[in-house]
Amino acid sequence: MASTSEKSTPRPSGFIQSVDRALTILEFFSKERPESGVSDMARELHLNKSTAFGLLCTLERRGYVEQNPENGKYRLGLRTLDLGNVKLAGFDVARVAHPLLRSIVEQLGETAHLAIYERGEVIYIDKVESDNTLRIASFIGKRNPAYCTGVGKCLLAFQTEEEIDRVIGAGLVARTPQTITDRVRFMAELAAIREKGRAGDNEEFSLGLICSAAPVRDSKGKVCAAISVSAPTIRATPKRLAIIDKTIAEAAASISRALGYKSN
Repeated sequence: MASTSEKSTPRPSGFIQSVDRALTILEFFSKERPESGVSDMARELHLNKSTAFGLLCTLERRGYVEQNPENGKYRLGLRTLDLGNVKLAGFDVARVAHPLLRSIVEQLGETAHLAIYERGEVIYIDKVESDNTLRIASFIGKRNPAYCTGVGKCLLAFQTEEEIDRVIGAGLVARTPQTITDRVRFMAELAAIREKGRAGDNEEFSLGLICSAAPVRDSKGKVCAAISVSAPTIRATPKRLAIIDKTIAEAAASISRALGYKSN
């Protein structure tokens, strides 16, 4: 029997519960939880064990999940990777930006990212890793909050007023003592980003880590992505930060031009 919360939740027109439940199962897996047994999954998702098992069997037949023969637990199948690759291939900005990201890493020796915005989060769609021993724990497909990351603020600054209000209304939760949690100060920060065309993160997401980011515009002038460089604070001297900011701004402008953007 469905849980009380499932029964009481209003469903929009066209809602298909079985599809929603199957997608919820796929989203249940994460880097922190790559595998799960049927019982644990059913309990966490408030599903009957038989329902969860039936959905997993269907997804397994289509290749979206697979069962680990050693422990009987389920994990994502290779078919999900195929879909991810199809989606990434559709991002022209990723194809154009990748050589520039490599150039940034060669020049600065720090990790470079390309990210897009989605409902209050940034999604990393490309990454070039540096050879430094102190590196950033990130990966393609990773999501982070927009309000407390340099690349996230860079993208959020160019969203609609309604979207910015929605994100602020959801809460500016302090990730570190440096996180901006005051609405007035945060709005001023976004205004400064729009004016300068660059964003920074001074240990707002993670202590010991800074980030410099710049927006990428498409042929219509819309901010469609952002690139960033992240570095540990021990390497972020004022002189080096100035070099990072300049390099990021120039690379973002080059990517924008390659996408057809013409600045005034």
